[in-house]
Parts: sequence; C-alpha cells; structure tokens
Amino acid sequence: MDRRHAIRSQAALAAIWRAVRAIPRGEVATYGSIARRAGLPGRARLVGYALKAAPPALELPWHRVVGAGGRIAFARQSRSYAQQARRLEAEGVRLAAGRVMSETRRTLDELLWKPRGRGSPRAGSLRRAKGARSTERSRRAAQAQRGRLQRRGRTR
Repeated sequence: MDRRHAIRSQAALAAIWRAVRAIPRGEVATYGSIARRAGLPGRARLVGYALKAAPPALELPWHRVVGAGGRIAFARQSRSYAQQARRLEAEGVRLAAGRVMSETRRTLDELLWKPRGRGSPRAGSLRRAKGARSTERSRRAAQAQRGRLQRRGRTR
C-alpha cells in the first residue's frame, strides 16, 4: 500500500470513529448512515472494518451501530451479539428478535439535528430538500436513458 493510500485510509477511519462517537446514548445508527455521515457514502462495510480495527483506548460505543433494518449484525449465538444486545438494553434501547424497535431507530442526521415537528420551517425545508434530490435523480436517469437510446440510433 502506498503512502497516500495509507493516509487516506487513516483519515477515513478517523472520520468513521468521530461519527460513531457522535451517536447519543440510548440511540442507534446503521453502518450505512455512519458511512454517509463520515463522508463515505456506500462504504458501510468500511464502517464494520473501522470498528474492528479501532484501538480499545478509543472506547467507541460500537454497540450503537446496527445493520440495515435495525438488526444486530452478529450471529445470534455469538458472544458479540449477546454483548451488543445487553449494552443496548442497558441504555434503554428496546429490542425484539435482534432488531431495534422502530421508535428508537432514527437516522444519525435526525439524532444530531433533531428536525422540529410539522409546520416548522426546518422540517418543511428538509422535506423539500429530499423531494428535490429525488426529482434531480429522476431527471438524471431520464437524461441517461435518452443518451443510451441516441447512441443506439433510437431517439424518442
């Protein structure tokens, strides 16, 4: 591994560790949301590696990180599964069959920025931003499809 790659890797690990440290007690975040929060979208597996590679001295709250759908990612019979479930329950997180109950499972962004209820300007702007991203994605997909059709000689 060259030196630049090692430095980038260390920066990525540090960003993930900061994002994990930011999860409040009694709350959880998914591997994917931690990756996005660390500026590494699509790198959920890297989050798992970062947690495994973290020095014990960091004392990261690794147990607050769960898999997609709010499930504990370890095998049900493993010691790690039992330890994560025990730690989460001690913090007041409710589990059912290895999954976090939905009222305690929110995105890390919701936890850090706590959008206000209906009618508040902030909550409305979050909804608009989400819709705008979706519209932009649809526009790009349609544009890509037109380009593919044109290259094949079939224009609409």
